[in-house]
Amino acid sequence: MAKYGEGDKRWIVEERSDGTNVHNWHWSETNCLEWSKTFFNNLLTNVTVLNGESNLFIKVTKIEKLEGEAYVNIRKGKIIPGYEISLTLGWEGEAKDSNGNSLLKVEGTVEIPYISDENADEDPDLRVTVKDEGSIGKTIKDAMFSKGKPLILEKVRVWVESMSKGGPVKEEQLELKKTVVKKDEKNNAAAAVSNSAAAVVAPKKEEVKKKEVKKGCKNISLTEKFNCRAKDMYEILMDENRWKGFTQSNARISKEVGGEISFFDGSVTGTNVELQEGKLIVQKWRFGSWNDGVQSLVRLVLEEPEPGVTIVKLTHTDVPEEDRYGNATVVENTERGWRDLIFQRIRAVFGFGI
Repeated sequence: MAKYGEGDKRWIVEERSDGTNVHNWHWSETNCLEWSKTFFNNLLTNVTVLNGESNLFIKVTKIEKLEGEAYVNIRKGKIIPGYEISLTLGWEGEAKDSNGNSLLKVEGTVEIPYISDENADEDPDLRVTVKDEGSIGKTIKDAMFSKGKPLILEKVRVWVESMSKGGPVKEEQLELKKTVVKKDEKNNAAAAVSNSAAAVVAPKKEEVKKKEVKKGCKNISLTEKFNCRAKDMYEILMDENRWKGFTQSNARISKEVGGEISFFDGSVTGTNVELQEGKLIVQKWRFGSWNDGVQSLVRLVLEEPEPGVTIVKLTHTDVPEEDRYGNATVVENTERGWRDLIFQRIRAVFGFGI
């Protein structure tokens, strides 16, 4: 595998003076190593593996080391990822007795010596070490291996899939698209003012339209159970980097009431209405495919009936039955999205399944 920056000069074209590689027609190469470090830090820092099961408490604490090379090549719009990296994680664990007294605290590492694009469809080898090899230390180490391995490998697969889609290159392209959209919005400002004036002339007709949209709405109610603390679930739902990790798409999340939110590469936008840390999230949501002016309300209640078990009660109200294109599966698709693209992905990526 050629190293970053050592590709065939016949294909790697010098940057234009205006910084443009039109339609990515020429071969462009982007170093993804620093981006990968940030990506893994977001996914694998302070991740709970066990939280009291069999009186064991284990978590991945940090990324200790990420070495090697990772890059994305693009030719004629085709994404060609390349990488050979090694990853070392730090972890800590504790065993307690039935009364909650600490028996032993240990630290260790998880080593993944070889993650390569040549084996992208295979899980890499993983080794767990611990500094205390006594009987209790070995018990904690074995639990870290059996419970932590699938959790860590799932996050590695998230990174591999993100690389296959362009990694940081995709994010840069999305930011460019947003800039273009903002320019278009400015250019259409005069037209918007004209439309507003026309709306004043015929307010009654507009009011009738709004009522019809409201009448054609339904509510979604779901109750989901997770193996985690309520505060951890709240942090995931309100942290844009974690959203990027488990949805593999861009997210922007304000942590203030009244602040703006955006999910799934801008397909969903809205604002925070009410926030109670570890307990409640209320947000206005709007999908880009909905009719103009249509908004829904998302209410997520987090309950922790016992330590380490969280119940999420979702109520999504005022979801329109049809979108602007006449598709009548909006409610069904929205409910499926909550189950498959949000709740199930959180279970898979963060290991919160029950």
